[in-house]
Amino acid sequence: MEDKKLLYYNIDDLSGLILDNVDAAVVVDPKIDMYKTIIRRGLFEDFLEDNGSYHDLILDLWFHFNDSNEKVTSDYQIFADNTGEFKSKYSRRLKIVLENDNQTHYIQLNVYPFDENRKYLFIMDELDGSEYQESLTEKKISTIQNSYLFSMYIDLTQDTTSSINVTEISDDSVNYSLKYSEWRMMIVNMFLPEDQEQFLHRTDPEYLKKHFTPGRTSSYDCMMRNLEGKYIWVKLIFSRSQTTNDDDYRFVFMVQDIHENSMEILSTLQKYEEMAVTDPLTGVYNHGEIETQLNNALTLRQKNSDPVSVMMLDLDLFKTVNDNYGHSVGDLTLKHFAKIMKELAVEQNASVGRWGGEEFVILCHGKDVDKAAEMAEELRKRVDEYLFPEIAHITCSIGVTEIGEGDRFGVVFDRIDKAMYASKHNGRNKVTVM
Repeated sequence: MEDKKLLYYNIDDLSGLILDNVDAAVVVDPKIDMYKTIIRRGLFEDFLEDNGSYHDLILDLWFHFNDSNEKVTSDYQIFADNTGEFKSKYSRRLKIVLENDNQTHYIQLNVYPFDENRKYLFIMDELDGSEYQESLTEKKISTIQNSYLFSMYIDLTQDTTSSINVTEISDDSVNYSLKYSEWRMMIVNMFLPEDQEQFLHRTDPEYLKKHFTPGRTSSYDCMMRNLEGKYIWVKLIFSRSQTTNDDDYRFVFMVQDIHENSMEILSTLQKYEEMAVTDPLTGVYNHGEIETQLNNALTLRQKNSDPVSVMMLDLDLFKTVNDNYGHSVGDLTLKHFAKIMKELAVEQNASVGRWGGEEFVILCHGKDVDKAAEMAEELRKRVDEYLFPEIAHITCSIGVTEIGEGDRFGVVFDRIDKAMYASKHNGRNKVTVM
């Protein structure tokens, strides 16, 4: 357009000004899921087709990670159609990354509904990088907000949602046309199946109305799929707005990423749990844990017919090892003895525990007495052939029994104890079945 004085511009010049300066103009008809490009310059030559699916355009504009063109998991793309509904003029800044291009482009989007709001005009312009520089304060705020994956405003009385923000997609709020009741049923499948019932219970409008006084905040932890489709630990936070009107049920809802911290806590708890059930010298289960497992096996045996057998083992003449070589060698011998048992237990689906001193118990899942006796004989041979540090050779005596229907703990223990001592009294380095 030719240059002329400012006061001479009028409405006839408007179309020319837009044609000369706008980077992209797109007409949209949501009802037929179609857009048509009228103007495209610069990056929009690669970003926009002549025409295409409006749904796909929304995915390209909104449903990708903040600084890449990688799409979010398909579970979250179901919200695309709600994002593309506009009842009035709308404006926001977006980030897009073209294929085979690592550069983040900032664009300004303005939406103008027309034809009685049944169609839209999208005007888009690329912003110069200097126009979108974050201040130091903004970066600090962004860092804090990044732990919150999702937030939105809820009005239970109106059954509406607003100011929805998905941090991994954009720092800005997204325009959704979505009822709260619809949102609950769309989002529930993002949670771990065993957490879905609790989610529906805690987000039920009647539950929120009953349990939240004005200003009250509450949260709970669960596992939820993130935008990549992976389950992570999150904290769901509900906070009712402070108001003097008891019938005003407005809430802020937030999802906080607590996965890393939760995994550290779970790892610590697992370590303490392992310490609580493990014999510190040999690394097998301690007396309390193997006794618990034996009692559990007795209970299960009364409920089904799956065979379970138990064996008790004792190192022969172990006292002479401590007397002749010292307790440090005795401890080392017990560690190697436990190592032999653990290796076989892994192969045979069995649990090993230290009963006390040089006595050990092995719980043989899914084995009748004959198979357990075969396992015991294999174990006896491995111990007999093993070269123990310092002492070279030592043997063990083993007693085996099968848990029968109606057996009690004392009865089973008495049988394996007698069987083991029968092996000792009959020359040691033997397996006895009772």
